Parts: sequence; C-alpha cells; structure tokens
Amino acid sequence: MNDLKKDIVSEQSIQTLAMDFLTVAQKAAIASYPWIGKGNKIEADGAGTEAMRNQMNLINMSGRIVIGEGEMDEAPMLYIGEELGTKKGPEVDIAVDPVEGTTMMSKGQNDSLTVIAVSTKGSLLHAPDMYMHKIAVGPKAKGSINIDASLTENMISVAKALGKDIKDLTVMIQDRPRHDHLIKQVFDAGAQVKLFPDNDVNGAIATAIDEIDGDILVGMGGAPEGVIAATALKCMGGDFQGKLAPQEPEEVERCIKMGITDPEKALTLDDIVKSEDCFFVGTGITDGLLLKGIQKTNTNLTKSHSFVTVSGNPELYQFVEAYHS
Repeated sequence: MNDLKKDIVSEQSIQTLAMDFLTVAQKAAIASYPWIGKGNKIEADGAGTEAMRNQMNLINMSGRIVIGEGEMDEAPMLYIGEELGTKKGPEVDIAVDPVEGTTMMSKGQNDSLTVIAVSTKGSLLHAPDMYMHKIAVGPKAKGSINIDASLTENMISVAKALGKDIKDLTVMIQDRPRHDHLIKQVFDAGAQVKLFPDNDVNGAIATAIDEIDGDILVGMGGAPEGVIAATALKCMGGDFQGKLAPQEPEEVERCIKMGITDPEKALTLDDIVKSEDCFFVGTGITDGLLLKGIQKTNTNLTKSHSFVTVSGNPELYQFVEAYHS
C-alpha cells in the first residue's frame, strides 16, 4: 500500500475510533461515580482506570499510553508505555485521566470528569507529570496568543481578534496563590476574571464554546492535562501554547529522559499535537462548567453526559446524553 493510501486509511480509522472511546469514557465515569464524596480518591481513580483499561482492550487498535496515571511499576494505573487494544487496528497515541479533579470529586465537589485524547502514533507530546504554563483561546482568537508575552499584551491581542474592548474580556484562571500576579493584570486592564477551583481542561475547552463565558484561559497547571486540552482545542480550531515549568533538577532530567531536550521551550499547538488526525472525549462525573455529572434515574438507569470533538470539522462538536442499564 502506498503512503497516500496509508494516510487515508489512518484518517478514516482515527475518526471511527471516537465513538469507541466515548464508550470508554462513559464506563470509566460510571465506575467512579460510587466514590463521589467518599474521601478516597485512590479508590475512585482505581475504579475508573480498571473500567477504562478493560474497555480499551476491546477496541480494534494498537494503542499506546503516552500520558497516563503512573509509571510501569505503579499498577493498577494506566502506565506510560502500556499497550492496549486488539492490535488489529490503527496505531495511536492515547492520553488519559480517568478522574480529572480527583480531590474535588472525593469531596463531593463539582468539575470532575473522565478525559481522553487520541491521535496518530508519535504525534502527542510525552509531557512529564509536572507544571506547565498555559494559554488557550477559541477559534476566533487563533494566532493571537504568545506565551512569552505578558498577559496584558495577550489580552490586548485577543481583544482585537475578537473585536472586543479589553474591558469586555473574560479571563479564566485557576484560583491559586501562584496566579495572583495574573489576576492583578486582569484587574488592572479592567477585564473580568473568572476563577475556578480545579481542572483547567474544562476551562481551556470553554474558550472555544460561545455559550460559555470565557475568552482566554491562562495559568500554570499540570502538563499532562495541557496535552489533553490542546488536543481538544486543535479539533475545535482553537489555539493553545504551553511551556514546561520544571521545579527542580530531577524534573529537568525527567524531561530529557522523555525526549524533551529543551524543557523551557515555548510550545505551540502543533508542537504539542503534531497530527491533524485526533479527537477528544470527556464524560462528566460531577456537575461542572462543561458537563453534567453521572445521575441515577427513577427507573434505575444511569445517565451520562459527554463531550466529543473530532479533527477535520472544527465547527462540529457533540454533547451526548446517554442512558445505561
């Protein structure tokens, strides 16, 4: 088979897998549901991971975890390098978080969900588990951000791209002391801050959805979550930039070991997600900014609410409400 035919088959196969992975996310979220508010995030994560692994092994693919919940010796978590699927389908990179927002979920709080990003083999940044500086916007502001510039400069640029006055911008920032300087820049510019307690994947995606009030996401959060959010935004036509923020020499060494020779390099969306063939799936566990949580119905069914976006048509994304026996 020539290279062109291989590319066509790969693209069709990647698109087809999205619905299979929707089932994976739904099952993981449902498995985690009994642990809401029980104060045991390890058990919640373990339940979601087991359901996720079992379902992914049924999919016709040769999948490899590039961002997971642990290293090879930390079973039962989905470890980096773990191979999944029937080995009969396309070769794909998989980035997962069975329970994004585990601490909040264990306390019965909002904004926890199951998230999965999938792309062609070798195309996702192997981001180590450390901090990453991030900035994200939706499609209308694509090309207007620069992670090396100040937030004030970025707000001016994004406001121009959106045709807004800077005072009408809403900037989403995780509520942490490390972000106080960013919050001050928003206030000084006269723009609006929208603080959230955890889970910046939700916030990044929100910038690409008109019905949700959020023009920019900025701040420092987990690098693995950055790759997952970047995949969603690539599918939606948005923009994302990141810069790893190692906090100690050991983290620099880990970056180099994972193939990142310049840990503090500014990373564009195409650096983080190199392929145009990718998709993102998320299912709510507790109610949040983007999705409703798992619910039990009066007829003893379980109701899930999910979000799916696939590359190739940035204006088309789906919210999926499903009932499970």
